[in-house]
This record gives sequence, C-alpha cells and structure tokens, in this order.
Amino acid sequence: MAAAVCSVLLLSACGGSDSGRAENDPAEVGEPVAGGVATVIQMGEPRTLDPAAMSNTYAGSSLLGNALYGTLMTTDVDTLEIGYGLATDFSSDDGGATMLLTLRPDVTFSDGTPFDAGAVKFNWDRLRDPATASGSIGEASQIASTEVLDPTTLQVTLTAPNPNYAHSVIVSSMNWIASPAALQQGAAAFDENPIGAGPFTLATWSRQNVIELEKNPRYWDAPRPYLDGLTIRTSADTTQRLNSITTGGADLASDSNWNTLAKAESAGTAVEVVPMGGGQYLGMNNRRAPFDDPRARRAVALAVDLDAMNTTVYNGEGVVPETLFLEESPWYSDIPLGRHDADAAQQLFDELAAEGKPVSFTFTTFPTVENKAVAETAQAQLRAFDNVDVEVEVLDFPAAFARFGTRDFDMMVHGVTIQDPDHSLWSSFHSTSKGNIVGIDDPDLDAALDAGRVGTTVEERAAAYEVVQQRLAELTPGAWYVRPAPAVLIGDQVHGIRLSGLGAPIPDGMWVTG
Repeated sequence: MAAAVCSVLLLSACGGSDSGRAENDPAEVGEPVAGGVATVIQMGEPRTLDPAAMSNTYAGSSLLGNALYGTLMTTDVDTLEIGYGLATDFSSDDGGATMLLTLRPDVTFSDGTPFDAGAVKFNWDRLRDPATASGSIGEASQIASTEVLDPTTLQVTLTAPNPNYAHSVIVSSMNWIASPAALQQGAAAFDENPIGAGPFTLATWSRQNVIELEKNPRYWDAPRPYLDGLTIRTSADTTQRLNSITTGGADLASDSNWNTLAKAESAGTAVEVVPMGGGQYLGMNNRRAPFDDPRARRAVALAVDLDAMNTTVYNGEGVVPETLFLEESPWYSDIPLGRHDADAAQQLFDELAAEGKPVSFTFTTFPTVENKAVAETAQAQLRAFDNVDVEVEVLDFPAAFARFGTRDFDMMVHGVTIQDPDHSLWSSFHSTSKGNIVGIDDPDLDAALDAGRVGTTVEERAAAYEVVQQRLAELTPGAWYVRPAPAVLIGDQVHGIRLSGLGAPIPDGMWVTG
C-alpha cells in the first residue's frame, strides 16, 4: 500500500528495476543450485491462507500466495509483457468482450487431483460473490459469466469489453487457484492443509510467528523449485526487516519505505524496486461525512504539507507525486495532483463550521511503522487549524483489511500503483467498480476511464487519461503523499529473484548459496 522521477535512491530504477541484478545474474553467480531453505520476511501476515482473503501486493502476502498456488500469468515489471505459468494463453478475438483462458495440460494440485478449467471457474466465480468478501472483488466482478469449454479452456465473458484484463488477474488473488475440494472443507480445515499447484506446500503455520513451506514434488516446472523449503516470517517494522537482511537473519524482505531503501543501498544491500506511477494517498471516504462534501476533501488536501510529511516519515528520501504518471510514461500530462495552501484550507474549514459542519474524522491505519507515522503526521499538522479534529485508530492487519473491504472508514491510506493504467485507475475510481474504495461517482471520469480501457492506439488512450487526470485533480479523492516503492531487500546468499505485478516475488526460481 505503498517508482518515481529519478532520485538518489532509485539509481537504475528510473529505467527499470535493475538495482541488485548483478548479484542475481547467472553470469556472476553461476547456475542455480538445488537445496537449502531461504528465510523471507513479509510485511503482513494473512488471517487465512484462503487466496480469496489474501492480498497479492508487495505489502501483503504475494510471495506466500505465489509459493502455495503458483501463478496463472506474470508480468515483466519493466516492459509489462505478459508471461505464462499455469496458463499458456489469455486472449480475445472480439476486443475484450470475451476472453479465452488456456491452461497448461496435465497439471495437478499438490494432492494429485487435476488442476483444470473447472477449478479456475470455481475460484473466479467465488471471488465475484460479494458473500466471499474478497479484496479482489473489484477485479473479479468485471466478469459477467464463465464457461468451461474443455478441461484446459475457460471462456470468460466480461461485463464490458476490456482487452487489458490480464493485468487485473495478475495483480489480484485471481492469479491464485486453490483446490475447490479443499476450499469446500471449510476455512479451518483449509488453513491446516491448503491445496494449490504452486512450487511449495504448507508444512506448519505458527500464527504471528512463522510459516514453514516445503518443496512440492508434483510442481509442474521441474526441476523448479530449487529450494527445499521457505521459512516465512512477518514484520511490520521496516527497520527490523532491514536489520534482518544486513545481519544475515533473512535472505529476502519486502519493503516500501523510501528511507529504508536508501539506507539499504548505502550499506551495500541489493535492492530491487518496481517502477510505478500513481502513489499512496490519504483516501477520504466520499460516501459519508465529512468527506461527502467536496469542500472538506479540498480543505484537508490543501492543509496537509506533503513535503513536511516526506521529511518526517521518509527522512526526505521519498518522492511526493506532483503528477499522476511518470514523465516517461506515454500517458503523462503536466496536471498537478494538488498543492499546499494553509490560508485556503482554513477558509474552507471555517466555511464548513459556519454551516454547522466542522470537519471531524478518524484516520484508520494499518500497524506498519510507515502507516502509523503518516497518520500521526497528518493529525499533528491538522491540529494547527481551527474547526478540524482528527483521531488516529491503529488496527492489526486482519481488522484493517476488513475495514478496508467493507469501506467502514473516514480516512485510510490507499494506493494506486500504476503500470498499465486501466487496471489501477478503472478499478479504483470508476463509479461501478467494487474496488472504488473512496466512493468517487463522476460521469465524466467514468467516460474517460471507459475510453482509456478500450482505446486501440496510444494516442486514443493518452487523450482519455488526460481527462482522467483533470477530473481526479478536481475531485480530490485524497492527498497524494508519496510515489509507491514496491521493493525487495536481497541478502548476499539468495539468487534468482524475479518480481512480477505489483512487486510480487516469484519463488520457484530462487536459490541459495553458502
């Protein structure tokens, strides 16, 4: 829930995510060696191993999900070219109205049962069901229906044409397929024995402590995985994650804190950063007071000093997003996302108070050091204004994800990490999207998002996304405070690191030395 114009941190990341690749280049370290166990630190532990409830992001459980369930598809984070894993094709011949998913033949789940189109249909239909309460419902609900044509072919009819739909699958839990029979045993039984077709299987899970995985002997892509196992621990503390890598206590750690990444590179630790547009913002819930009034949203956005927040939270190493897209993006327009104007903010706060609507809200935050620091910094800054009151509520990961999923918040940090713009922007801001966390409802924005989705040329899509940028600047969904930095910290003994989607490590190619 955390790629920017060049800064001292990114080094080569402005042209890609090359930082640390020399340490993982076969020419430098030799061919993969089988055996060994790698220790990995994730930022948040899931409340269940049911893929419907897991977050396929760098700040969630992307490596764990990829380990247990494998991937249907992946992306090259530099070129956005789609690669295939458990699937071999996902394409359309009618402009994205229907898609055909073709699966690799003769693949089995870890218990030996067939991994087939019926299993994908079961998982995707389940994700679309509001009763499942999946965080991926925004992506899955774009499907109108699914039909099994044969064991390796699933026909997918979308609610509206979307030729770029593969990217929505890759960055969501739709990319993870679990055994329908295992899921039907219930949550408790599934968490004891989750069945997927990934490179690893669950050995033990000591909650709030450690997850031990072991090599899946039925994995389709032998001789992968090279590792005999993975030890996965969780830490919400960015400093602790870095210390674990630098002292040799862990081999790989997800991170997104710009200051930590700068410290890591200064210390000679390899860092891999995924270049991204968009950013994290203080998301204001348009559905309820006080932020159902656009003046309240503008007032808060004007009041918060984002440069000062960057200094407090990231020691000045972060990059405050001035525009939605990176300058090198084909969709870039020089349209400012916001500005700081304390006098204008106070006038709006006073105007609202005079109408009996003083701005009072709760900032609900995840337990990470970074998220808490952002919330507390915003609270401290807003205390300098009259007629505004802010409380900070810190929740653990399961409770915070539940609030996020039910939209039961006034303000929460939300991230829009932009690769291909359709997935993140349409899902986050279209009025009909179930992923529209902040509840924006604007016909002009909807029309531009729809046009960007189906445009057949770069010029058509660029024109549509220029309107999107104009509308978002006017509507003020929140205060954009930092470019995302989906990243991993890489220890000296681990190699074969590859990232996909929103910074998700692909573990089947990892191996260790020493």
